[in-house]
Order: sequence, then C-alpha cells, then structure tokens
Amino acid sequence: MNEKTLNSELKYHGKIMDIYRDEVELSDGTKSIREVVKKPDAVAIAALKGKNILMVRQFRYAVKQAMLEIPAGKIDDGEAPFDCAVRELEEETGYIAKNWQPLGFIYVSAGFTNEKIYLFLAEDLTYKQAKPDAGEILECGEYSLEDIRAMIKAGEINDAKTICTLMRTVERLNS
Repeated sequence: MNEKTLNSELKYHGKIMDIYRDEVELSDGTKSIREVVKKPDAVAIAALKGKNILMVRQFRYAVKQAMLEIPAGKIDDGEAPFDCAVRELEEETGYIAKNWQPLGFIYVSAGFTNEKIYLFLAEDLTYKQAKPDAGEILECGEYSLEDIRAMIKAGEINDAKTICTLMRTVERLNS
C-alpha cells in the first residue's frame, strides 16, 4: 500500500501552513488527487503539579469557541521538540519543570495534514513567569485528573492533542 506523487502544486502559502494539491498514482495503478495541509511539527505538554494537570483556556478562532487544552505550540525552525516543550510550558503557564518524559507523538489528522505533535510529561514544577506570544490570550488553571476525565466524558474537552496526551500520561503514571 503506497501512493506515488506524480505532481505537487502549492495552492496557498500562509504564515503557519501551506496547502498542496497533489496528483498521485495509487498502488493499483489508478490516479487520484490529494489535498495536503503541510504544517510545522508541534509539542503538547501534560504538566503535573502535585496531583493536578495544568491546563490553558484560549479562544480558537477556527472553531469559534474557547477551548480547554494542555500547553502546546509549534516547533520553530531548527528547534528540537524537547526544547520547544520547555519553551512552550514556560511561555503559556509560567512554569519550568525539572523532570521530563517523552510520551511519543501523534499525527493530528493523517487524512489531510502532515502535522505531528510530540507529547511530553513534565513534573516537579516551579513557577517563574508566563510569557505568552503576541496575540495569545490564555487563562491557566489546575485541574484534577478526575475533573478532566469528567469534562472529557461530558464533551467539555474536545481537543484531540489534549485527550491523547492525557491518555498517555495516565498510562505512564499507572505503569
């Protein structure tokens, strides 16, 4: 099962993404079209403060609502995923962590985008100072795992990276 790219055409170049229209040959020899959103990789951090997880609430324009999520952000050119995680945790929450564990990665939606998010667990936190990016308005809070589970079950937390990272965090903590 493989698809061969016959032609790739950049249709849109943006600040955080590029959109391509690719002509492909499928493994059975037929041709098809694929539209692909190419984005930089990102990180997501489950920051454990005592028995609570740090979460941020921010307005997400694409879905026109405020979302409760774990701290996350895009990896800058030449930046390692771990370095990005350290930076994003401090920028969004004001905390630095002494202990870090990688939790693997996820593809956001492999049907149309190449975006990969590296997942981390951060522990032994110390507050320094939040430094949100320009245009980023965040509210940071602490939530128990029980409250987070209830919010996921009730459909109040619907952010995929958050749910995936918390699932892997719970598995790591229980192993």
